[in-house]
Amino acid sequence: MRVIREPEIYLVGRQVVDQESVQRFLQENETTWATDAEVGAESLAEMAGRICYMSFGAKQGRKSNSDYLGNIIESGHGSVLEHAVWNFILAGVSRSLTHELVRHRAGWGYSQLSQRYVDESTVDFVEPEVIAEDPEAHQLWMEAIARSHDSYNRLVDRVAARVEETHPDLSRASKRKMARQAGRSVLPNATETKIFITVNGRALRHFIELRGGPGAEPEIRKLAVAMLKIMQQEAPSIFSDYQLKILEDGTQGVQVEHPKV
Repeated sequence: MRVIREPEIYLVGRQVVDQESVQRFLQENETTWATDAEVGAESLAEMAGRICYMSFGAKQGRKSNSDYLGNIIESGHGSVLEHAVWNFILAGVSRSLTHELVRHRAGWGYSQLSQRYVDESTVDFVEPEVIAEDPEAHQLWMEAIARSHDSYNRLVDRVAARVEETHPDLSRASKRKMARQAGRSVLPNATETKIFITVNGRALRHFIELRGGPGAEPEIRKLAVAMLKIMQQEAPSIFSDYQLKILEDGTQGVQVEHPKV
């Protein structure tokens, strides 16, 4: 059993542009287009925006991807950013955090570790900073999660034995599921989990703006700040108008020049 205090973020999927199809579209519509975007998602977002007005070729106007998407963001045309998509694995986050995370629905997809199927006998826990900073609170918290974890293991063993007696013909997998799904009822919100997410640029901007603010719960705010740092390296044309700031409680948060895009 480990105590975790920092999330782990793995950017595992990025978009790739099919240049052959792009060029075929341009040729069949008797126009040309070139972008300096090096990130597939940024190139696709620009392309989507230009489709709206067929602003290719001589009508191209703003030449750089940064200028083009900057104008999109400043104008509030956030729908264009929905075409930019990334895939992440999040680990080292609590069930409490994911209860809040999955409330973000439009533009998101989720696949989360199942406590019904996965053995939590060696599970880890995520400790809130405010507890970790206070030795007495930390000791109380450690005692509480240790009791919960011990109860989980004992319940799983007891329920597994009971199921074996009452439902001997069930498959081995079904017996394990029955025991684990019952035992998980005593695990706390601090239980560590893993979740695979797919999210578009507009939805991710909204998440960072909302969850990176001073009113957000500290653990999910830490995640929002960490994701912003990744995305400002990954797609600066879409996330460059965000800045980090120190909040009244001394933790990092974010502020954005163009909110609600």
